Amino acid sequence: MNYRHAYHAGNFADCMKHALLVSLLSHFLRKPAPFMVLDTHAGLGRYDLLSTEAEKTQEWHSGIGLLADEPHDSPLTPWLEQVKKTRNPHVYPGSPLLISYLLREQDRLICCEKHPDDKRKLYGVFARNPAVAVHERDGYEALRALLPPKDIKRGLVLIDPPFEELNEFARLAQAVSTIQARFPAAIITIWYPIKHRTPVRNFMTGLQDAGVRDILTAELLMKPATDPGQLNGSGLMVIKPPYGFAEQASQQLTRLKTVFHAFSAEVVQSVAQ
Repeated sequence: MNYRHAYHAGNFADCMKHALLVSLLSHFLRKPAPFMVLDTHAGLGRYDLLSTEAEKTQEWHSGIGLLADEPHDSPLTPWLEQVKKTRNPHVYPGSPLLISYLLREQDRLICCEKHPDDKRKLYGVFARNPAVAVHERDGYEALRALLPPKDIKRGLVLIDPPFEELNEFARLAQAVSTIQARFPAAIITIWYPIKHRTPVRNFMTGLQDAGVRDILTAELLMKPATDPGQLNGSGLMVIKPPYGFAEQASQQLTRLKTVFHAFSAEVVQSVAQ
């Protein structure tokens, strides 16, 4: 599969992922010490929801399109306030642009995108932002080259692969091992699709068997995970989540479940040992 996110930007999976990501990053902002974010599969940075690709699938209509009138006291408001910073209701910010909105002068963002055309567009988004570095390289390879960051002790690694490869979960497991060896203080955040339960269950079990502890999974299912040919839902795994994040994630997923008329929403956190 040759995945192009322009067809899917702003859909239910993006909304879930980005709402939780903004909540995670807000925990770094509580202290003045700098933090770094490494986005291994950054994409374009921003997406035109009126583009040919977006209009072909119209997935955003049942995602961000349903949240235009969200009340101010919604648990989704911190993320939606960042979305509005594009100043265009038909431009949807991807993960790197959302992250950049939250950076302070002392913080840094490193984006990796291996597709040359996408990298050029991403570079154009951040050409005048000295806090953001854009690399044309494989995100998994970048973990060894770019970690640990220099002079920064806090950070988050976001891995949001296109799942073009059949062995993507195995690559993710190796990535977790690499990050924990090179940057043990990092919060690791992994997005994954839910088509049927077996691959996700095997991935989780493999991490636990390898000694990975303090894992939170947040999942939003639009339909039961019984059809392996369909994207039935999506999940976000957070390794070493900050205190209080589980409650935030639960509130946000509950709201998304209501707005999207989803089948289920669940947050599960293992006990650190």
